[in-house]
Amino acid sequence: MELISSAKRNRLFETFTKDAFHLELRDDYSVPDEDGPFECWLRGDPVDYSYMEPWAQLIKRASQKGKTVRRVRVVTEPHSPYIQWEYAATPHNEQAGEEIRWLPRHLLPDELAFPVDGNDWWLFDGRLLAVGHFDSDGRVLGSELVEAPEAVAECVRVRDLLWELAIPHREYKP
Repeated sequence: MELISSAKRNRLFETFTKDAFHLELRDDYSVPDEDGPFECWLRGDPVDYSYMEPWAQLIKRASQKGKTVRRVRVVTEPHSPYIQWEYAATPHNEQAGEEIRWLPRHLLPDELAFPVDGNDWWLFDGRLLAVGHFDSDGRVLGSELVEAPEAVAECVRVRDLLWELAIPHREYKP
């Protein structure tokens, strides 16, 4: 399996034409860029969100071209500290142009099996997957690009199902 870096994956945001969708299934992410801000938030100190600026600019460019960027966060309740922090930071994502919804794990349909081995994924234009892979400590290893029609079709089905079930950020009260 060949993995691409997050930087290469982010280049896909320059080339998709209509819709990018992210499914998040983890209750904790160990992203090095976020370590300092997360620690500040845990201590109750002011958080410098400038580390999000490259992402925000990427999303703004996409949304200004009429493209949509959506994500569903499937989360365990009560939330882990990381998810609490993600919830607090979500307005920054939305200001950039993302649409974010939350789905408590206990509300998932019993019969739902997550595609691509239960990994997180980005789906671009309903045709290309960037499947996230993590090490045992939760650090991002990279993304695997998948274009297999059956895998993509299953992710489209799951995207549509979860988007309808999930609660928009402004309405979700953890």
